[in-house]
Parts: sequence; structure tokens; C-alpha cells
Amino acid sequence: ATAPAGPDPVPGSGPGPGPVAVPSPPDLHAVPMVALNYSVRRRLGLYLNPRAAAAADWTALAEELGCEYLEIRRLEARPDPTAALLEDWQCRCPGGATVGRLLDLLRRLGRHDVLLDLADSVEEDCKKYLQRKQEQADQPLQVPAVDSSVPKTSELMGITTRDDPYGNGTEMFDAFICYCQKDLQFVQEMIRELEQTEFKLKLCVFDRDVLPGTCVWSISGELIERRCRRMVVVISDDYLESDECDFQTKFALSLSPGARLKRLIPVKCKTMKNEFPSILRFITICDYTNPCTKKWFWMRLAKSLMLP
Repeated sequence: ATAPAGPDPVPGSGPGPGPVAVPSPPDLHAVPMVALNYSVRRRLGLYLNPRAAAAADWTALAEELGCEYLEIRRLEARPDPTAALLEDWQCRCPGGATVGRLLDLLRRLGRHDVLLDLADSVEEDCKKYLQRKQEQADQPLQVPAVDSSVPKTSELMGITTRDDPYGNGTEMFDAFICYCQKDLQFVQEMIRELEQTEFKLKLCVFDRDVLPGTCVWSISGELIERRCRRMVVVISDDYLESDECDFQTKFALSLSPGARLKRLIPVKCKTMKNEFPSILRFITICDYTNPCTKKWFWMRLAKSLMLP
């Protein structure tokens, strides 16, 4: 007679595969700041943007990150100084700007309320970031087609002079400047008036900020859509002859139909013989050629670029 069957084996006991390992939490000191998504940054701003004597605000965090007085004064003019501070930190210290370092500083400043509220969201963002990185690493190596015009991820990482070449930090701008080569002198004046004055704006000027050797169309789209909050279109008769300007303008309009997001700002820099571009007629402009309003020109343009 056969012996009666015993009870079913307990899962994970006896021969066979052991229990499934529980994944350990990610090392946040190895996760760059770019892993944090918009919602976490917005909620962090809700905590740190208000100036309060009872709790450390964004200015205390800025000091911990090594910002000097004038840098903090510049950030004060931004609609969301906390977000601007984090973006500046990513650009200045792409290797050291990590999620773990940020949490350490908040802990040092005594903002345990922020840590408690954002802990789950921060961990979720970091896990998603690491998962995307792992999926990219697991993809088989393929030789790109010779005629391929599709930009690779690495191509769109190191495209400006202050980008981290390893993709751990990308340079962000207040505005992309769409211009033709014959209007470069006016663009240089714009740099002096908007970047080197009390406005302290950060402009993306193709000839100055973009590294050579990559596809103009792909880079323009990446910068306009993902890296720049606004776009200034420098209008002149020469602008009308530029294929690059035409592409950049239409691309920006496609992102903001009807200019609902105030994304695109036309600037008339010279007296024109030809008609003003019809696709821009419905958007209010800044007219540099009008002597009656010229004294307000740079202030109006700066304030438009500083809007949230």
C-alpha cells in the first residue's frame, strides 16, 4: 500500500526556487535631479516659495546650495523661485545635483513636513527613472541606418554648451530666440538688455549656446518644446527669407495654438518693406522701431518672458 500523501509544501520551502526577493529601495544619492517630475517640483514650491519666519524657505535652501546674495536676488524675480533654483543647481552641478542630496538638505533645514509629504512621490519618480534607464540599457545594440533622421536620446542630451554630456543634467532657458543671421546684432543687444541687467533672464541663442555637429531641425524642436518656456521671434524682411525661422515659428505655434499659453512673442526689430507675417498678426508684438514706445520696449519684453 502506498503511503498517504502529505500536505502540500509551503511556497518557498524545501527544494526548488526560494522566495522572491523584495527589491531594495533605490539609492537616491545616485539618482540625478532630472528624475523628479513636474508634480513633485510644484508641490515642493508650494512649501518653500512662501517666505515664513517659522520655517526654512527656498532662500535657506539656496544658501545651502552655495548661491550668493545676487544670485538669490535674481531668483526672487522668478514666479517659482524654488523651481528656478533647482534648474540652476542641475546646470551648475550636473554630477552632484542628486535627489538624495536634496533630501539631505531639507532634513538639515528641519523641513520634515516636506519630506513626509513628498516621500512616496519622490520614491515613485526615482523608481520610474531607474526603470527607464534599465530598459534603455537592456535594448540590443543596433547600427543606425545611414539615412536615419530620427534623433537618438544621446543626441538630444548634450546639445548646449552647459549640458552634462552624460545626460544627467540639461540646460534650461527662459526663452528661445528665433532670428536670422542678418539680425544677429540686434540679438546681441537683446542679450545685453535682458541677461546682463536686473532682469537676469536666460536666453537660448543658437550661435552662442548650441554645440555644432547635430541636426538643426531636431535640436530646434527639442529646445523650443522642452528646454525653453517662451520663444521670441525677431521679425524683419530677412526673417521672411529664412527657412529655419519659418520652421521654428510654425513649430512653436503648433505647441500653443492661438497663443493661449503666451508662448510666442513677436519682436519687430527693423522697418519692413514686406507685409508682417500673416501667421503672427493675431499676436500682440513688441515694436522696436516705434520711437514713441521704445523706452518701454525692453521692460515689456522682459516682463512677458518672466510670466509663469
